[in-house]
Amino acid sequence: MEKKESYRKDLPHFQQPGQAYFVTWCLHDSVPPKALERYSNSLKNAKSEIKIAKTNNVNEAVIDELKLKYNSVRRQYMKALDDLLHLQTDSSTDLSKNENILILIETLRFWEGKRIENYAFCVMPNHIHWVFRTFEKDENGKPVYLQDILQSVKRFSANKLTQLVGKTGTVWQSESYDTTIRDNNHLQRAIDYTLNNPVKAGLVNDWTDWKGTMLFRENGGTEFRLRD
Repeated sequence: MEKKESYRKDLPHFQQPGQAYFVTWCLHDSVPPKALERYSNSLKNAKSEIKIAKTNNVNEAVIDELKLKYNSVRRQYMKALDDLLHLQTDSSTDLSKNENILILIETLRFWEGKRIENYAFCVMPNHIHWVFRTFEKDENGKPVYLQDILQSVKRFSANKLTQLVGKTGTVWQSESYDTTIRDNNHLQRAIDYTLNNPVKAGLVNDWTDWKGTMLFRENGGTEFRLRD
């Protein structure tokens, strides 16, 4: 069986079954081409430095410093991405319309209890933030990889959205932006960031007022809002 612990498109991705993630993905026309090229190149260089250091058996303390540098560059990348997404208001599709939100809820909950555990998500006008954990094995006993989950939900939602408006074409960017959740504190920060993204964008004063935001409670309950 093909190993999928790492793969890359424009950015490097790392995945293991049973891992929690914070994922962002965007409409195909939500970010201008090459707008994040400088950050993307810096991220690639930082990752390359780590790989070279490991190949040369450099001291672990040096590798740890390089990892801190990589994480810092990644945070800068994600901030720049989010700032751009909040500025762009002329995308071809408004994901926050009720009919689109309902499609995306169905999509984000499709594998719930079978291949993933949901923690929170937020459907913004031109992008989605999603916090969840993949199961180690699916309902058929096969390993669950982030790559497969994202391909499935993007394909499913794209088909539904294009059917709704009666047209064809690209819906999502091929790249997704994923971060591995390191511990419970990191998980809580990712959930808080996801829920408060519409507040940060100046769309509402309280996350509970934003349509398309869902928080999954430990007892299985949820909080969710649709536009009136």
